[in-house]
Amino acid sequence: MAENDDGEERSQEPTQKKLDDARKRGDVPKSLEVNNWFLLSAGAIALVMFGSDAAGALTVSLKTFLANVARIPVEGATMTSLTVHLAVMVIAALALPFLFLVAAAVLGNIVQNGFIYSTESIEPKFSKISPAAGFKRLFSKQSLMNFAKGVAKLVIVGTAILWVVWPKREELGLLATLDPSKLSPYSFDLMTSMLTTAIAVLTVLAIADWLYQRQSWLERQKMSFQELKEEYKQLEGDPTIKAKIRQLRMQRSRKRMMQNVPQASVIITNPTHYAVALKYENGMNAPVCLAKGVDALALRIRAIGTEHSIPIVENPPLARALYASVDVDDEIPAEHYKAVAEVVGYVMNLRRRTSWRP
Repeated sequence: MAENDDGEERSQEPTQKKLDDARKRGDVPKSLEVNNWFLLSAGAIALVMFGSDAAGALTVSLKTFLANVARIPVEGATMTSLTVHLAVMVIAALALPFLFLVAAAVLGNIVQNGFIYSTESIEPKFSKISPAAGFKRLFSKQSLMNFAKGVAKLVIVGTAILWVVWPKREELGLLATLDPSKLSPYSFDLMTSMLTTAIAVLTVLAIADWLYQRQSWLERQKMSFQELKEEYKQLEGDPTIKAKIRQLRMQRSRKRMMQNVPQASVIITNPTHYAVALKYENGMNAPVCLAKGVDALALRIRAIGTEHSIPIVENPPLARALYASVDVDDEIPAEHYKAVAEVVGYVMNLRRRTSWRP
């Protein structure tokens, strides 16, 4: 089981954020065998597509040079000019095959992980030049595994090629006696058989190595419970801080409610467990809830109502129903219109009677 730097066991599957962060750092599953397969396949294709033309171009270009090699001066600027001319001929003949191989190398990386741009892997780090760190990497589990895979690959591919060549071992001994015109086709056919066999074997090895590298990468990305908690805090925020913020919001909301209670038209109670302060004026569509609360908060609402001479009506069923169905600053639901209208009507009649004195 994998462990982190603190020795804590990493047994939890990595989150998508952990995988995305690793990708941003350039830490992705990568198989060299897949790259080798693309290079070898591209080399075989380039040989078939461009080999004949490249060889023909070099033959034509070098024919005059080889025929007159004894008469070519080798002193001073002549030799420099000749070297440059030969280099240009070779580069021109091999340019297309070379570009084909470069494209295959790039494609091998893109196929595995898509386009990735990260400079972290090339940033200078002391650990990269430290002899102790280098020695540790040289004899690490991963290095030993890579060495074992390299040896196994050589044995497997070599055995496969030997299986192709062995039946023709007697013919190979007679190559020196063949007519030159027949030697080239025979060699080409033999080389094609060997390349085809090697590519077929490497196809299986590349797929197996890719699956192994991906599984190893996923194992390295596993997380401990502490890492999961830290990531959760980063994404969702510290639960302690969130609880504190929620508490402050509730305090501000209660303070605002208490400030609105003096504007209420009536307070409906249960009589002590629930309290709902409603406001209604002519022209309003329906009464609006200014404040509501239970237990201590309900008592506080009643106390403020008493202090400001707001009528308090005890109606337990209506108080509980309004508390459960209406939010602060919202109009009461239509199903409570009739019951609330009776209370509001009673309060208005009460005010008219108390305000009129003979």
